[in-house]
Amino acid sequence: MYGTLLFCYCFNIILASFQAISIRPMEAGNQTAVLKFILLGLSEDVDLQPLLFGLFLYMYLVCVIGNLLIILAISLHSHLHTPMYFFLSNLSLSDIGFTSTTVLKMLVNIQTRTNTITYEGCLTQMYFFMIFAGLDNLLLTVMAYDRFVAICHPLHYTVIMNPRLCVLLLLLSWLICLTYSLLQSLMVLRVSFCKETEIPHFFCELTQILKLACSDTLINDILLYFVSGLLGVIPLTGILFSYSKIISCIMGISSVAGKYKAFSTCGSHLLVVSLFYGVGLGVYLTSGTTHPSRKGSIASVMYTVVTPMLNPFIYSLRNRDMKGALRRLFRSGAYSP
Repeated sequence: MYGTLLFCYCFNIILASFQAISIRPMEAGNQTAVLKFILLGLSEDVDLQPLLFGLFLYMYLVCVIGNLLIILAISLHSHLHTPMYFFLSNLSLSDIGFTSTTVLKMLVNIQTRTNTITYEGCLTQMYFFMIFAGLDNLLLTVMAYDRFVAICHPLHYTVIMNPRLCVLLLLLSWLICLTYSLLQSLMVLRVSFCKETEIPHFFCELTQILKLACSDTLINDILLYFVSGLLGVIPLTGILFSYSKIISCIMGISSVAGKYKAFSTCGSHLLVVSLFYGVGLGVYLTSGTTHPSRKGSIASVMYTVVTPMLNPFIYSLRNRDMKGALRRLFRSGAYSP
């Protein structure tokens, strides 16, 4: 609930900000006033477009419906009103926003047979992409801490992970992502672009946009790699530290049943973390090449579409409480008049 309200509030702010901004890259030599960018997408093959449209529409619907079911099941069943599921519902909300930011524009472009995006639209898409990517990262870190407290300090779990701390961690995650994304977006406004404004991607990504610049992007690059490094290394370090402690605590349990029960509570989260960081690292290394190609955009599909689509299946199939809640949700829907 808090995440939804904050998202709507910030969405209105950023739209108003970009509409109010009259700054454009100024014409100078081989630089030009950029009104739109060209998104090359995944393929220029005309015969392949209907297949891409159907495939991505299917994956998008599966992602949205799956994550909405997770949010609905958690909201309607009081026994799931715990810190773990509170953060899981917000992760599902973030995944919906993450996928919607990129896939919807691509579907519209395929359907209308156009591959352009306005300057303002590109900045807005880039802004929200960074918000939801960062939010997924921080929420996974918070969830790792939650599992650490639950397994290593079970008697103090309800005291430590109280509702006030949970809301505070969520708001702090939103604040960090909003600040970083807004800072990066405002820094792009100082950049001048060349006449060549083709982006070899299906959405506006910061690294790809900076590669089109004619002006000096040293400050942008320093800010990008420094802050991205912090937002990548610190959360990952927190996750690794939490799981090192969790493994240590699990190894100290004498019974096999106890070890299995303890590990089963964090198995789904560990799988999602591995998928998120594994694919994210691959995309980062691909996007860091000097000459971008469509290989990077194809790799980004795993990051922006496939991973958010798989998260509901991972959490529902490997979690007994979630499976039970979804079963009751479907039964109540089937028997409702």
